[in-house]
Amino acid sequence: MTETRRIVLSSDHAAIALRQAVARHIASLGFEPVDIGPTSPESTHYPTHGAAAAHKVASGDCHLGIILCGTGQGIMMAANKVKGIRCGVCADEFSARMIRAHNDANMLSIGARVVGEGLALAIVEAFLTTEFEGGRHGTRVDMITDLEG
Repeated sequence: MTETRRIVLSSDHAAIALRQAVARHIASLGFEPVDIGPTSPESTHYPTHGAAAAHKVASGDCHLGIILCGTGQGIMMAANKVKGIRCGVCADEFSARMIRAHNDANMLSIGARVVGEGLALAIVEAFLTTEFEGGRHGTRVDMITDLEG
């Protein structure tokens, strides 16, 4: 990949170490990680971090986003409340490829208590290296966007 793209990363306290490993991995793939924290292990609120990352993607400041919490579910729900965001939780590489190829997902959520580091890095790589297929999938993505009102 010759073009560097900005990828925002955020998590709650449960996923700091995995988020930092993901940031190193995406940098090695030629992407620019934009890690917006947190850095402290004190308990924090995943909706705040999911929304902050989602706003960076929705505004165009970052091309894609990767967010993490214990299960990946709560932070994903928060991100999906931001207009223009299509975020999916993935615990396998196939799903990560499909949310990009068929759903044009612009954010990925991972559960740090669900998958180990090696699998998480493979999921991230699958997500970042898969392009949206368009065609009939574009019609369906437009239908999802229309639900935002």
